[in-house]
Amino acid sequence: MALSRLRQPAISRAPSLVLHRARLLSSAIPFRSFTRPGSFPMAISRHDSLCMLKLQIGLRYASSAEPSSHTVLEMPALSPTMSQGNIAKWRKKEGDKIAVGDVLCEIETDKATLEFESLEEGYMAKILLPDGSKDIKVGQPICVTVEDPDEIQNLPATFGGGSEVKEDKAAATRDVESKGNAQDVGSVKINTSELPPHLVLDMPALSPTMNQGNIAKWRKKEGDKIEVGDVICEIETDKATLEYESLEEGYLAKILAPEGSKDVAVGQPIAVTVEDLNGIEAVRQSFGSSSGIKAEKPEAHHAKTGAKEQRSSISRISPSAKLLISEFGLDVSSLRASGPHGTLLKGDVLAAIKSGIGSSRSTASEEKASSSPQIQQHAKSSASPESKSQLQQLEAYEDLPNSQIRKVIARRLLESKQNTPHLYLSIDVILDPLLSFRKDLIEKHNVKVSVNDIVIKAVAIALRNVPEANGFWDDEKGEVLLNESVDISIAVATEKGLMTPIVRNADQKSISAISSEVKELAEKARAGKLKPHEFQGGTFSISNLGMFPVDHFCAIINPPQAGILAVGRGNKIVEPIIGSDGIEKPAIVTKMILTLSADHRVFDGKVGGAFLSALQANFGDIQRLLL
Repeated sequence: MALSRLRQPAISRAPSLVLHRARLLSSAIPFRSFTRPGSFPMAISRHDSLCMLKLQIGLRYASSAEPSSHTVLEMPALSPTMSQGNIAKWRKKEGDKIAVGDVLCEIETDKATLEFESLEEGYMAKILLPDGSKDIKVGQPICVTVEDPDEIQNLPATFGGGSEVKEDKAAATRDVESKGNAQDVGSVKINTSELPPHLVLDMPALSPTMNQGNIAKWRKKEGDKIEVGDVICEIETDKATLEYESLEEGYLAKILAPEGSKDVAVGQPIAVTVEDLNGIEAVRQSFGSSSGIKAEKPEAHHAKTGAKEQRSSISRISPSAKLLISEFGLDVSSLRASGPHGTLLKGDVLAAIKSGIGSSRSTASEEKASSSPQIQQHAKSSASPESKSQLQQLEAYEDLPNSQIRKVIARRLLESKQNTPHLYLSIDVILDPLLSFRKDLIEKHNVKVSVNDIVIKAVAIALRNVPEANGFWDDEKGEVLLNESVDISIAVATEKGLMTPIVRNADQKSISAISSEVKELAEKARAGKLKPHEFQGGTFSISNLGMFPVDHFCAIINPPQAGILAVGRGNKIVEPIIGSDGIEKPAIVTKMILTLSADHRVFDGKVGGAFLSALQANFGDIQRLLL
């Protein structure tokens, strides 16, 4: 399997530069395709390839006062969100020879477990942070290397004190971990000291916005042999359904998150693999309580719910709830408030009435009711029809489970409307030249393209001619950044939600190439097979509802993009036109309304007007799209 590599000079190395190198372990993110957001400084996207990263960063010290020349290696920042990391395991011991390419240690980051690899020869002089060290801040020294073994004895004494402090901290960590030598899997602690070699696979973060995922399908069963490159399961993320691929051989010993598991948090164990077939049974028995892991959570949830019911403190009662309590003589202390800040809602009271909870307000009210049964019967008879209708209204709906994609779409759309100042501009374009051009392509050249394919090309050319419209707002810098390429995101409706596959460099592609690519991407989107690099990114979006009876609409910007074009249907209208004889005559033309939703921080009136003018010119003279 092909591997992609990235090398980048470290800024903190002196006098010689050291390169960042890091390699993902198999327990890290073994899925078929990985893509990073635009802010990731060191990640690569490649179709059907894995991302291999290797890292080394350090500071070299050479002094005339000290005879030794040593290099201090620090904890690096392996991702934009990483502020600290853990030393999972040291591969080299103090005094060991280090060759180019040797792995010094394994570092557990907020994204994956990486191998810390050396690019220089030398010797491991001092390990400042031992195995198991937790929460090491980025930039904190972790070890010292020297070029000559005789220089180990000449290291400054300060390294010893520093390591002692770290060792004390690590010793405390080891003391906690040594209690039972237990591994925390979910809510169950498992003793791993007597288990055969095994690997716990966690739910990976497959996209920058992903914090949980669903197990769509397990491709391997418990006991199955796993080869390098085998797909273990399919994971539904907030973007698409991706395949979880293995980088090591082994056997699937235990599935901790069964097929169909929803909202599995990133980092939560989902499966356990072993190296040897004989180790399956031991691991399976030890992790046999994994079913209990799933079962204990609902029990804990019910216990928590019960505790809430017992100590439910009602701070407010809605007016409709007060009326029902008064009519049915309910005991408020027995009711449970589900509204925000302890608010008792109408639905809470109706649920209590239906279940028979809190049927009387108090013993005194019971005595009062028993002394006047006629009044009580009258109250019940008068309230009964209303309560029945209210209960019917309460049950007259159906809960539809939301996919991860729809949840993220809902959140991002809300963030866009709240945080992005939308500017709306609309124009009418005459569609007849485009329809005539499309007809000629089909009849004369047997090239079948859609109206949307030609619209994509027209928009891409307009963005190329007005580069100020092909930018985005950088919050950190507080300024507009212009994109070098024109990448058009196309809105595609799927069963799981709206996806936006990308036609990259659309201004440089022919209309037929765009048509073929759009068809392929749309099929992948509807099947949930889009790779991350096929829908992440994009500089401008198009949403076309022309196939529906929609004349015009305003679309919501897809951040961090700065613009989206809403395309309505074409309508035949009567419009005065000037004929070849110079006389104005009525004529039937096909017009289409285009509405631009733009980030007002990027688009002012001038930029927006220039872009729509260029777009209108492309529709008026469709032949220019062939240039």
